Amino acid sequence: MSSSILEENTASPETPGTKHFPPFAASEGLEAEAAKRLAQFPDDQKRSAVLPILHYIQHHHGFLSAEAIRWTADRLGIEPVKVLEVVTFYPGFRQSAPGKFHVRVCRTLSCAMGGSYELMDKLCEITGIDRESLDPHHHPIAVSPCGTWSVEFAECLASCGTAPVCLVNDDFHEGVGADKAQDLLDRYSKA
Repeated sequence: MSSSILEENTASPETPGTKHFPPFAASEGLEAEAAKRLAQFPDDQKRSAVLPILHYIQHHHGFLSAEAIRWTADRLGIEPVKVLEVVTFYPGFRQSAPGKFHVRVCRTLSCAMGGSYELMDKLCEITGIDRESLDPHHHPIAVSPCGTWSVEFAECLASCGTAPVCLVNDDFHEGVGADKAQDLLDRYSKA
């Protein structure tokens, strides 16, 4: 794979949410975490540490930038494309900055029937998010112009009986119809 294709696929488009997250840097904490994770695996299986390292980076930096992908590959002794394969396979990993408050709305059958699409429309209306120009395959996150809010659809959040459901950052919310969208956002805008 040529480096230009790799660069194109690891590019982290700038979003208004970028201001809420520190730029990627190989901090002492990250180095310690990587060393701890690498020590858990035999030398010939170091690439097995890729998931916990990527989770750590995303937790501290909000998303996985091209620099983070390259650093992870260097630290594991593998090609960056191997890290990119992991990043693009798992929908929980992000390659661009979300908003300060990231809302993932379940869209599987029970939630769709319960009103998750209407909830998504209402969240976008309230926050000024435009999902029309979104590339849902490569960049499924849409960010508000102020950078405070972002939304994306998620597959099953495992609470079909309380549909529609969503996550705001890591907080789980059940029975959130479109009529409760403003209340949901108000809980976080006051935080």
